[in-house]
Amino acid sequence: MIFGDVAVTEATGTILAHGVRAEGVSLSKGHLLSDADCQQLLAAGVESVTAVRLQPGDIDEDAAAARIAEAIAPDNLTFTTPATGRINLHSAVDGLFRADRVTIDRFNRIDPAITVATLPDRATVRPGDMVATIKIIPLAVPAIVVDRAAAVLAGADALFVRPFTARRVAMIATVLPTLKPSVMDKTRLLLEHRLAPTGSTLTGEVRVAHETAALAGALEPAARDNELVIVFGASAVSDAEDVIPAAIRKAGGRVEQVGMPVDPGNLLVLGQIGDTPVIGAPGCARSPKENGFDWVLARILAGEAPGAEDITGMGVGGLLAEIPTRPRPRELKGERRANAVEAKDIVVIVLAAGQARRMGSAGRHKLLAEFDGVPLVRMSVSAALAAQPGKVVVVTGHRAEEIEAALDGLPVEIVRNSLYREGMSTSLNAGLDAAGNDCSGVLVHLADMPRVTPEDLRTLMAAFASAGGNAVVRAVSNGKRGNPVILPRSTLAAIRHLEGDVGARQIIETSGVDIIDVEIGAAAHLDVDTPEAVVAAGGTLKE
Repeated sequence: MIFGDVAVTEATGTILAHGVRAEGVSLSKGHLLSDADCQQLLAAGVESVTAVRLQPGDIDEDAAAARIAEAIAPDNLTFTTPATGRINLHSAVDGLFRADRVTIDRFNRIDPAITVATLPDRATVRPGDMVATIKIIPLAVPAIVVDRAAAVLAGADALFVRPFTARRVAMIATVLPTLKPSVMDKTRLLLEHRLAPTGSTLTGEVRVAHETAALAGALEPAARDNELVIVFGASAVSDAEDVIPAAIRKAGGRVEQVGMPVDPGNLLVLGQIGDTPVIGAPGCARSPKENGFDWVLARILAGEAPGAEDITGMGVGGLLAEIPTRPRPRELKGERRANAVEAKDIVVIVLAAGQARRMGSAGRHKLLAEFDGVPLVRMSVSAALAAQPGKVVVVTGHRAEEIEAALDGLPVEIVRNSLYREGMSTSLNAGLDAAGNDCSGVLVHLADMPRVTPEDLRTLMAAFASAGGNAVVRAVSNGKRGNPVILPRSTLAAIRHLEGDVGARQIIETSGVDIIDVEIGAAAHLDVDTPEAVVAAGGTLKE
């Protein structure tokens, strides 16, 4: 494949490496140029394009992705139709996704043009969940390289989903006077909910005194008549000779492991009586939030037999404090939280890269419109500075020089987004790159909102701090969502996967993070996208 600039007069039969937009012409990346396309480009004044020309032995990106996919055994997987060199793999069942790291690493080292990315090994998945994606980076690759990569996956158990199998499950709860029956009732309901995707059934619940002999007496028949036994202790396990492990041994079983390097979930016990696994659930398993108990339960219900070596290997990735389902690390009594959030922990990203298409063709830019003699972009950025966050980042793109000149002298970090034409997601990512990894959250502020005040921003930041940095904070007007919005650190990785002209709304609503709506009045909805809107808001249009 030959990549480079090609004269339009010689471009017939090449494939566009970058989209082309000119008067009356709009051709996307990956488009195969015809004679008619080239004539249109010449008529629009386009003299050259960036394109690729295939050489003998090359295959295009979609054909390459399809050839890779054909090498993967469809074990409980479905495959999307190739598009832009990408094929996504989805689970067809409830189960445990398996990815062999050695094989995947070997595949990805064949050629940087050919890639596979997956969920973590042993991720729990539902039908329809994406588990992996094949992506061909360039528009074409040599077939011989594709065949080498496909051979790595062929016949290997590199990617598959191990389906959950329905099991008969017994629950035993030990009792102390301090444990309310309502807590045990909720624990049972939650366990039934956890088992539901696997088709497993809870055959019954037995409640016994929190004593070794009493628990051992309940364990023997439960292990004999069921395929899994789960014990919820009234008191946390603190030693290998404590009630739950001692009862497993007294019932004729063996203890595989006491404790695990996963937090929450440290106090789990794993044992076996005959062929029946026994889990001593940690106290956190009474909560729906993800913990180490979920990891062990999923492996057993997928037909695996985790032992001490497996559990002690869970430490890397075992700190679950920063995931959305358990955002707040435990704190010591009487101790101020080390991660208490303050305004200085928040970075404001002001988005000022858009093309202002609705302003017409007269050369007027909404962000350069003046309000009381001040360009709108400067007014918006000044409001962000006055709120006193840790840092203000301004993302520019369209007419960047003029926008940046309007900000002259302000203590902000300016980032130019060369990909601004591809939409808001690219500006968000450019801002996140500048924000860094140490902030607790980012406040996304649209530069075309003239009525958002420093006080509005401080109110949003105060709500975020009150939530410990573990919630999305969203400006609303009369209860209707608007802008600005503060995104906690736990959502930022997902933001980086956005593509095109989209914002963070979908991630906000599906992340599982709490959402706090803060009323700031009409300012939450007032943006100025048209000349009429600028004038109506009290602005003066400038060329």
